[in-house]
Amino acid sequence: MSKIKFGTDGWRAIIGDEYTLANLRRIAYGTVQWMLEHGLKSVLIGHDCRFGGRMFLEEVSKIMCNEGIRVYISEGITSTPMISYGVLNHHIDLGIVITASHNPALYNGFKLKSAFGGPTSPSDIAKIEVLIPDVCDYAGKSFKDWFIDGSIQLLPIKDDYIKHIQRNFDLSAIQNNTMIAYDAMYGAGQEVMKELFPSLKAFHCEWNPGFNNTPPEPITKNLKEISQFLESNPGKYIAIANDGDADRLAMLDSYGNVIDSHHILMLLLHYLAGFKKLKGKIVVSFSVTNKLKKLADYYGLETIVTKIGFKYIAEYMVSDDVLVAGEESGGLAIKGHIPERDGIWIGLTILEFIAKTGKSITELIQEIYEITGQFAYDRLDLHLLPEQMIAVSHTLNQKKFDTWEQFKVINTESLDGLKYYFEHDAWLMFRLSGTEPVLRIYAQGRDMMEVNAILTAAQKVLNI
Repeated sequence: MSKIKFGTDGWRAIIGDEYTLANLRRIAYGTVQWMLEHGLKSVLIGHDCRFGGRMFLEEVSKIMCNEGIRVYISEGITSTPMISYGVLNHHIDLGIVITASHNPALYNGFKLKSAFGGPTSPSDIAKIEVLIPDVCDYAGKSFKDWFIDGSIQLLPIKDDYIKHIQRNFDLSAIQNNTMIAYDAMYGAGQEVMKELFPSLKAFHCEWNPGFNNTPPEPITKNLKEISQFLESNPGKYIAIANDGDADRLAMLDSYGNVIDSHHILMLLLHYLAGFKKLKGKIVVSFSVTNKLKKLADYYGLETIVTKIGFKYIAEYMVSDDVLVAGEESGGLAIKGHIPERDGIWIGLTILEFIAKTGKSITELIQEIYEITGQFAYDRLDLHLLPEQMIAVSHTLNQKKFDTWEQFKVINTESLDGLKYYFEHDAWLMFRLSGTEPVLRIYAQGRDMMEVNAILTAAQKVLNI
């Protein structure tokens, strides 16, 4: 059997290829052996909207029960943040989410959440990988029998999560001062958002494990339908879109323009530090805008940059006083919740900011620009052949670039990928994805014209 390795955010594979019941049993067995070595006795398991979620949940549950672990499950569709909060709220030792997040419909996956309510640490993941056997056969009791004898119990995870939101947000202010459009992307956020806001304008809020052939990743090219709706109803709605397991988000202004995660991070900081006068450190991944540090400096707050993967950010959130944290990919977190990405929680925070100030999201961003200067951003995800990936990686790692076409390099960083800084806070970054066979090219400039010029220069120089 092939060796199983976790990526940036859990293990993901194509259903029926590497993602099989046999391999899932192997991972579950390795996980449970690690739990037993560390005295962990209970686990909470949930699944998102993907094909086979319930079946895969039951298979993992049986392996856990067979090794003496107390198993709790969430009934029906469950987001990753719901499991993270459930683990913390019910004092459970470990959380497992059957999800492949934003990957295409062919994929499913396996995420681990620790007792503190955030991602299991890279060091613990490495220990689990070592314990995964080549084969794990199972001939024990059925899921139904384990459930009947009480080894598996249901918990009201969704209801608990909704009550937690109701305690922490001024939902009446949001309801009375905003008109919400919401795109679940056929993902796990749909039931919660419809229950919180029955009158919202809903997009893709039904079960469709094929995701209508669109990966549930909230990026511009995947949000055309909701964007066109906003454009045809200008000035009325503010929109949230979540990914497949609802731990990430994008937002759209009232004219259908996508607000990227860099700007959402800055809005969070502007609200929490500027409006609510809260303090704490800012922790972000390597691909996040350098403009955020300018805003943090303005508010007298320290900025820490980590490798890409929320698990690195979570370590700071557990051990330090962190106000705002997040990744370029849309996984964001704030003080007062869990040390974990939560697309719904972050979206509600921005909606509350809008409701409390009476200002549009565009007006709030303009306030930020007056402090940091304006900027634009984009990212290319290139699906290259293996030989192309090897060639590009070799070129980037071996060659020193003083310019990228007309853009002069003034500094280079290589914390996680390669990042080239230009004048006027512009930059270009390359990184191989940790979850997909993809080369990501990131760029920031003063406007989209400059961003597009940087991306074009990158492709031209590398001949890709």
